[in-house]
Parts: sequence; C-alpha cells; structure tokens
Amino acid sequence: MINLLNTDINSVKNKLYSLPFDYSEIRLVDQKSNYISISGKQTESASSGSSSGGIIRVLKNGNWLVTSFNDFSKIDYYLLKLAEKAKLLKQKGNSFIQKSSPAIISKTTSSNISLDSVSFDEKFLLTEKYNNILFNHDRIQTSRSIYKDSLSTYCYLNSEGSEIIYNKSFCGVSLSATAKDGNEIQPYHNSFAGYGGFESAIGHEETAESIVKTAIEMLSAENADGGKYNIICDQKLSGVFVHEAFGHLSEADAIYEDERMKKIMTIGKEFGKDTLNVIDDGTLEEYAGYIPCDDEGIESAKNYLIKDGLLAGRLHSRETACKMNENPTGNARAISTYFAPIVRMTNTYIDNGKYSKDDLFNSLEDGIYAIDYHGGMTNLELFTFSPAYGFLIKNGKPVKMLKNIMLSGNVFETLKNIEMIANDKMHFGGLGGCGKAGQSPLPVSLGGPHILVKDVLIGGKQ
Repeated sequence: MINLLNTDINSVKNKLYSLPFDYSEIRLVDQKSNYISISGKQTESASSGSSSGGIIRVLKNGNWLVTSFNDFSKIDYYLLKLAEKAKLLKQKGNSFIQKSSPAIISKTTSSNISLDSVSFDEKFLLTEKYNNILFNHDRIQTSRSIYKDSLSTYCYLNSEGSEIIYNKSFCGVSLSATAKDGNEIQPYHNSFAGYGGFESAIGHEETAESIVKTAIEMLSAENADGGKYNIICDQKLSGVFVHEAFGHLSEADAIYEDERMKKIMTIGKEFGKDTLNVIDDGTLEEYAGYIPCDDEGIESAKNYLIKDGLLAGRLHSRETACKMNENPTGNARAISTYFAPIVRMTNTYIDNGKYSKDDLFNSLEDGIYAIDYHGGMTNLELFTFSPAYGFLIKNGKPVKMLKNIMLSGNVFETLKNIEMIANDKMHFGGLGGCGKAGQSPLPVSLGGPHILVKDVLIGGKQ
C-alpha cells in the first residue's frame, strides 16, 4: 500500500476544490492479492501480485470527463489536463447531479485471522486439500478448487468535501466437482467469500464432501415433467430470483429512460401480498455486498424496494436520482478504477416471513422443491431460471430427486403468487459476483427465506 500512503491527500483535496468544475471526484486504490486454482491433478494458477490505480471524474456544463491512471505522483497533472479540456467543451445542458453533504469515513475490515499472517504456501495447501476432497471419487470426472484474497486501501475524495478511507480485506473459496456416468455429466459447486480474514476460507471440508455427494446423486435424478406447479424455493434460489428478476429492474438507470417501465415501476403500486418485503442493504458488514459508501461518496443504506407488498423505492446513482427527483441511495458502484460507477445492487434479499419451513411443506401437498441455482436469463420482466436440482413433493414429502428443472414466467405475476414466506432467511455471496454493462464480477450477496410460490411454469416433457 506504499503508493497510496505516500500520496498527499490534503493537496489532492485542495486541487479538487480550486478547479472550476461543477462537480469532481477522485478514487484511488492500492491492492495486493493472491489467486490459486487447482483442477483435477493440475495447478492451473498460483499467483500473487499488487496493483495501484486511480480515476478522476469531473462534470462541467452537462459533460462528464473521465481519466484513469496508475501513477499517483501525477494526480495534479491529470486534474489540470481535465480542466484544460473542460474549457473547450460546449454547453451540453445543465449539470444534472444530486448534491449531497460531505461524507467523512475511516473504516478498516475486521478479521480474526489477518491475511498477512498466513503464508502463500498455507493458502496453497488449503486449496489443495479442498481439491483432493473434491477429486477423490471414481465417479468425479473433474474438480476445481479456487482460493482468492485481496488487501486493499480505497480512498475517495470529492469537491463537496467527502473523504473516505477504507482498508478492505476480502477472502473466499470456490469449490466445484463434475460427476460422470457414461454420457451423463452433472456439475455442482458452491462458493464462500466476504469481507474479513483467512477465517472466511477455512472449515469448508464438509461442504466439499457435500458437493461431491450431490453431483453423484444428480446422475440418477429424473428429469422434471413440464407443466404448472406450486413450488418451494430454497433460500439461495429465492435470493437469485429477487436479485436477477426484480433487483435489476429496480436499478433506476433501467427505468428513467424507458416510459413503459416507468409506468410499471410506480411507487406505491401493489407487487405482492402485504407479507412481502424486498430490501437492498449495503450496510451489512458480514456480507459480500457491503460498502461503507458507494463510489460517488453516498453512504450505504437499507433501501426497501418492496415494503408490505407495495413498491417502495428504487436504487439510484446521483445522476438518476436527480433526473427522477428522488434521493441517492448509495448504489453507484464500479468494479475498479478503470470504470465509472453505474447503478448496482449490494446485499439484496427477501425479508423473513412468519412461517416455518415445515409450514410451507405441510401446505404444499404436491409440487416441487427447487434448490440452488444453475443458470438462467432475464429479459425485462420475463425470466428463465434453472435450479441446480430439486425434489418432487407428494403430500408434503420429497419422493424423488429431479434435475433439468426450468422455471419461467413474469416477475410481477410471480411476486404476486408468493403465497407463504418462511422465517429462515440466509445470505449468499461467493467469489463470483454480479455483471452489468461490461463490469463483472462485482461483489454482492443475495438471499431470502424459503418461499412457497403457486402456478410456476416448469419446462420439460408433458
């Protein structure tokens, strides 16, 4: 972290204040990271490195000017160059951006086992141990164990007087195995990551064994028959649904330029039963989507998207908030200093209901229990998701394992069809992340409790 610590922060602030921009901001990041990937009997990658980077954004006469760099000693030079270019710009219009009071934040990730206290060899051995568990079965064709960590110092300054210094420690593992029987192949995986120390990566031996067991069991699972079913989604699938099918629709940049979506996404409109609450909360420090503030200096917050079944809000950057005459929500995020921030989620979830998991199964009688997430796509309000696997339910009990389950429908109809919400909410955030507009992977978490949804269309033979 030498480069950033040697940067004269006060000098940079004074320069931001003095130059004739309508608004200006700078982000600086120093980072060192480790990455290890082992597949089968091969080490695919084992690397350790460091990087530094910065980005300056300025707004003048309705025009954004942006420059990225990796030489912190030339920050004054880059600012002056932007000022020279700004003088040449013609008036494009008013500089639409929501102003805010300055944020002063100094934050350091807490950890039980500091990443610096663990050698690279120890990290490699842990990754190797997980891979040995994954690969140690004659029906497992391939395996992959990935370890990743990073220590970074993040600095944000803007012309309003904001000053944020955040020392981040992020760590996690991703584990996967592919079972094979003749021409039948079944992959399964899981991932764990978050802000903290080496403790985030250890203790997943049982999970690795469970991944192998599930992949092998899926080989003999039956394909789901097509039709309409009442289904129970587990916590991860309910989280994936609300993130992919509804969360992205709640990002204001997907709304303010689309007149049709503006009419659909009207605040106060009924979207579900009064027990349905959907939240995006960047203040939850234990999860991967945590941010003390966004990349525009707006402090993170608990934002209700749906409250008591009614549309309660949406996610904003400063620019979308200004254009829609609403408040910023702390959701302008960028994956690195090579990118300008755009509207993104943080920790998005369905909140707990009043029922137990058993209550849902006792009410289901016949249907499908859909578990985890394999893939899918969304197109505005239309979605198609593939659970990793599931079980056919008869009289409230699982009778056989299913695979190749394809859920599809309209998100607004599906939200209204959520009949029961359990009280067993969980959050999930791994080494992957969310992708949007070429920026991926962005650390996020998703989750919820078990939910019972009626009349879900399942693709398959009928």
